[in-house]
Amino acid sequence: MDYNDSYALLSGENLIYVITVPLSTSIILANLFIILGISWNRQLHNTPNYFFISLLVADLCTGVALPFIPLMGLNRELSFSSCLVAHVFPNFLFLAFLFNLVMVHYERFICIVDALHYNNLWVHRSFPLALLMVWAPPLVFASLPAFGWNNWTGPDWDDCCTSNQSLAALSNCSTNGTACCSYRRVFPNAFIYLEVYGLVLPAIIAIAGMTGRVLWITRGQLKNICRLHRSVERGSQASDREQRLNLRYTRCVVAVSLTFLACWVPYIIYMHVCIAFLISDTKWSSTTHIVLSCTGIGSMAVVPLVLGLANKQYTEPANKLLQKLGDRWRQRTQRSEEVAI
Repeated sequence: MDYNDSYALLSGENLIYVITVPLSTSIILANLFIILGISWNRQLHNTPNYFFISLLVADLCTGVALPFIPLMGLNRELSFSSCLVAHVFPNFLFLAFLFNLVMVHYERFICIVDALHYNNLWVHRSFPLALLMVWAPPLVFASLPAFGWNNWTGPDWDDCCTSNQSLAALSNCSTNGTACCSYRRVFPNAFIYLEVYGLVLPAIIAIAGMTGRVLWITRGQLKNICRLHRSVERGSQASDREQRLNLRYTRCVVAVSLTFLACWVPYIIYMHVCIAFLISDTKWSSTTHIVLSCTGIGSMAVVPLVLGLANKQYTEPANKLLQKLGDRWRQRTQRSEEVAI
């Protein structure tokens, strides 16, 4: 590999780190902030919040693995075991995050749809089993390439580093016999299709469906409240209280819609663009792949942070602690100024 190829690869890796490291750091710190807030408030120590803590832990792990996920799209010079770890482990963390997110939405969905039987829900009676269900299946599925479902012994992989000169800028391989590590060697096409259309896309549709159903139920309950209020007040026009309720509901719908557009649409675009290029078997710019992957994965990892930071109960203990630290700092500053005077 000549100087230009090495420089192109280093430029791609530097671009990945420039985009993902600040985003990864923000995700990790925000998750720790919310986890500490829940841990310090004993009133929040219940099953629903335990599920949310599990989601935050998965999101934190996704933040840690975020810089390594775009690297999966680059050809590198790694051994078989190192190549498997570099691809399987980030994929496991991503799937575990997605399963935890579905479980949190399902638990809250049942709380609204079937409130009378909410306490008897199976996830409450068998919390360890439910927790196992959101971590074990992703681990098993992501580990399938390690158990033999891979293309490592494919017929054309021996010269994957040199067979296509148009990919030289994307490759970190040499012709010295070292193994060429590529996501195509670890994940067969059938595996990718099964993960995308059998796990990821149904999970996103389920989350969107449950969220839409909750908003629809909320709208119906709001209409009933307004109807009862008018019957009590014996008026035909909407009162100020009804207008405030409708305005609050409208803000909620707008917030949910913007969150979905900002957090899920970039990842859906990235996912389908990758599938389109995989089907057509065409090569694309490493810069385009890096930007799309970093934006898609990073935006999706922000979803739990939006849910957590929007809940004042989660952030109240940490806010109080920060307020106390700020008060102590101001007191010390005032004392130092008085001494100086």
